[in-house]
Amino acid sequence: MKEVLNFLKQLSKNNNKEWFDLNKNSYLQAKETFESIVQPTITAISKFDKQIDVNLEAKKCTFRIYKDVRFSKDKSPYKTNMGASINPGGKKSLLAGYYLHIEPGKSFLAGGVYMPEPEVLQALRQEIDYNGDALLKILTATSFKKYFKGIDEDGKLKTVPKGYDKEHKHLELLKNKHFILLYNLKDSQILDNNFVKEISLVYKAMTPFLDYLRQATAK
Repeated sequence: MKEVLNFLKQLSKNNNKEWFDLNKNSYLQAKETFESIVQPTITAISKFDKQIDVNLEAKKCTFRIYKDVRFSKDKSPYKTNMGASINPGGKKSLLAGYYLHIEPGKSFLAGGVYMPEPEVLQALRQEIDYNGDALLKILTATSFKKYFKGIDEDGKLKTVPKGYDKEHKHLELLKNKHFILLYNLKDSQILDNNFVKEISLVYKAMTPFLDYLRQATAK
């Protein structure tokens, strides 16, 4: 993975088409190395998450490095990270899944549902309303707390969600707008020979959370 980090470091300093075209081969090599990590990760996940097909191809999970700058103030043409979304059905699936983000000094693992559509968010809140104790049990399990502090609170409401009582026992869970878990990675972890094994343990710990989300949105 060293060549992946090195390429991304250089790209962040030279985020322009001229440099990228001259270093296209380096990009392709880095992409191949990244996917060589994604593929065994898929295999590992499929052993404890039966909704992930062991035959899912890494290339169907990996995101393009080219940015869509149409609505962005930052017009640099390339992402300075490599990412893969391992979901039931691949990266385009709307079901809760796993995400791997590699970026020098800013790498992380994630899982869950980010920016859900209104009807999906409604379904998640309805499940918490009816069966919030089950989610709370997942979030307080020892195996979960070993890796996560809780649901990421980015964008969390400061007020009571419409239609819910301010005295609701799971109000803090209902306030979430995204249902995402985050686990930050150090560069040293990425370069370790046991990287796939380590991230698989993190993903396994988040699987009950993903199962809860999938069950809520499958109804």
